[in-house]
Amino acid sequence: MLLVGLTGGIGSGKTSVSSRLAERGAVVVDADAIVRELQAPGQAVLAAMVERFGESILLPDGSLDRQAVADLVFNDDAARADLGAIVHPAVRDEIARRVLDQADTDNVVILDIPLLAESGWDGIAGTIVVDLDPEIAVQRLVEFRGFAEADARARIATQASREERLAKASVVVDNSLDLEHLEAEVDKVWAWIESQRTAQRDA
Repeated sequence: MLLVGLTGGIGSGKTSVSSRLAERGAVVVDADAIVRELQAPGQAVLAAMVERFGESILLPDGSLDRQAVADLVFNDDAARADLGAIVHPAVRDEIARRVLDQADTDNVVILDIPLLAESGWDGIAGTIVVDLDPEIAVQRLVEFRGFAEADARARIATQASREERLAKASVVVDNSLDLEHLEAEVDKVWAWIESQRTAQRDA
């Protein structure tokens, strides 16, 4: 197994990159998808969140109202810390389990983790950083994901800075242009991954 980290700020297009890596044969372990699974009705994480924050974070069908949670914790450091204490250990354990399942394979495993620059992960061969100007990220969040501009800027401000992420990069994907450019950038990344696989086999 070759374990590689993938990160980028909100609005960077990290999901577009991970899906293209999957098309090239990588196994993607997606932290955001795991969060959604663990916060589904009937899961212990959701029950703990309701115990801490109350029934107001649930939609009528019993599923999580993500916007309600965001509204509760975004400007409340203590509430955000409590949420992290509930969610992050469970997510980390599930990521570790899925990586361990791949340990004896020859697969390329992509750890798609938004906060990789902040939290790190042991045993990765390198880190792919999806990069673009934060102003473009704001524009895309507003245009394609319905964010209010102030909300988009506030969320970007809570994450590692562009410079901090780039300092951790083994290889950078420039996602500031069109999809054709992105495909070429992912080809570049895949060539880097193949070089890492060769080095690992020869070690």
